[in-house]
Amino acid sequence: MQQGQPMIVMSEDSQRVKDENAQDYNISAARAVAESVKSTLGPKGMDKMLVDSMGSVTITNDGVTILQEMDIDNPTAEMIIEVAETQEDEAGDGTTTAVSIAGELLKNAEDLIEQDIHPTAIIKGFHMASEQAREEINDIATEVDTEDEDLLRSVAETSMTGKGTEVNKEHLAELIVEAIRQVTVEDDEGNNVVDLEFLNIETQTGHSTGESDLLEGGIVDKDPVHDNMPTSAEDADILLLNEPIEVEETDIDTEVSVTDPDQLQQFLDREEKQLQEKVEQIADLGADVVLCQKGIDDLAQHYLAKEGILAVRRAKKSDLEFLSEVVNAAIVSDLGSATAADLGHGDLTRDDEDELFYVEGEDAHGVTLLLRGSTDHVVDELERGVNDALDVVAQTVSDGRVLAGGGAIEVELASRLRDYADSVSGREQLAVEAFADSLELVPRVLAENAGLDSIDTLVDLRAAHDEGDVEAGLNVFTGDIENTNETGVVEPAHAKEQAVTSAAEAANLVLKIDDIISAGDLSTDKGDDEGGAPGAGGMGGMGGGMGGMM
Repeated sequence: MQQGQPMIVMSEDSQRVKDENAQDYNISAARAVAESVKSTLGPKGMDKMLVDSMGSVTITNDGVTILQEMDIDNPTAEMIIEVAETQEDEAGDGTTTAVSIAGELLKNAEDLIEQDIHPTAIIKGFHMASEQAREEINDIATEVDTEDEDLLRSVAETSMTGKGTEVNKEHLAELIVEAIRQVTVEDDEGNNVVDLEFLNIETQTGHSTGESDLLEGGIVDKDPVHDNMPTSAEDADILLLNEPIEVEETDIDTEVSVTDPDQLQQFLDREEKQLQEKVEQIADLGADVVLCQKGIDDLAQHYLAKEGILAVRRAKKSDLEFLSEVVNAAIVSDLGSATAADLGHGDLTRDDEDELFYVEGEDAHGVTLLLRGSTDHVVDELERGVNDALDVVAQTVSDGRVLAGGGAIEVELASRLRDYADSVSGREQLAVEAFADSLELVPRVLAENAGLDSIDTLVDLRAAHDEGDVEAGLNVFTGDIENTNETGVVEPAHAKEQAVTSAAEAANLVLKIDDIISAGDLSTDKGDDEGGAPGAGGMGGMGGGMGGMM
């Protein structure tokens, strides 16, 4: 105030939300994100159809895919989306679980705030509960033999169940476990390291999912450049070339005056000789196959065919880099300096029906998982499910710990955290208990999505755990409470640890905010669309992006 007049330090377009209003705004936005994916959780979870501004359709129940495809332009909501992205990067699966727990933590925190418990006490309690939960997960987790292929298949099947791969999940699980085994190496300390960079995924439509296959090598989705070239080669010397087999062009524009037709013919003859020399260099190296990233001149194609060399042009850079590991070859950028040592060795087989080459090398470290499906939408969802399964199997091989699924770990954690809360003094005790309640969201939602009574299910689960059955979980197909570890419903411990930690940290980050200052509207999308004000339902700029999902 200056002489009774208010001092204005912010622009007219700026917005500010303070104290309880800021907390309500943030919690509402975060809970809306969690609600949007909650119905996809578990084997009986439903799918979402997402249509972008260009009309492209995505049908999936993968949490991180849904949140990335949704048109969300709210800053708090985007913080929650980061939870899903971190979970995907670190664990490969459990994105919906992480986001749902974060939303439930904030819902329970809102109840505590209404009871005049300060956010600082809630944040401290959540942090204590999160640390304790990690310790309990490590205590509950079962150490496994990473050579146990039956267990690894169970991990893969658990991850894929309900993701469009269910009918053929046994076949796909076998392929996934074998693929992980092929790219697993031991480090200097004897630990298993899964190198997923050497695992390539290719997709094809027009087939059934059961025809998916694993190849000890790579795929080149190209045709031979000349009809007279061979279409297969066994025990071939393979040249991977990152140089065009074309006439060399000058770097600057040149103009030549020709006064005699013979002079023009000399130019043409010289160009032809250049191409012939390049092909002779390839032949002298002993190459039977040339996979070229750049172009191949029509005349060079003719000469290569005469030499009996199989050539492919415009191969993808990523394919060449992958094949360099498969056939143990160097990628050549200059033919003049290439040697026979740069060549790789392997077999090329042509699949005329699918119009592609299979490239296999001896003792190849690189493998290709060829996923087949009836349509593009089926194949896309299949690929997402298989990617998640690959990640969780890789985590299990690296980490060596698993947990019982079906909500078993969440109910057991909640029980142990309630016991732990008795040893916590102050108001933080209530936050620890709220954390325990939040974890039980998972079995409740599993039951709801399966059409079961969530309250009865939770009561039965608590009773089983009180009797000492640590691995008692829900069979969503029968509605029975059973030992899910024995029935093959298992999850990697690392993924659960990451989900609990990420959810707690995201919730604490949101709770710590008591003032929102925006230079304009609170939308993060500064396009033509106007973001809603905080007072309009507490959702800011999320109205358009989230409305159809709620």
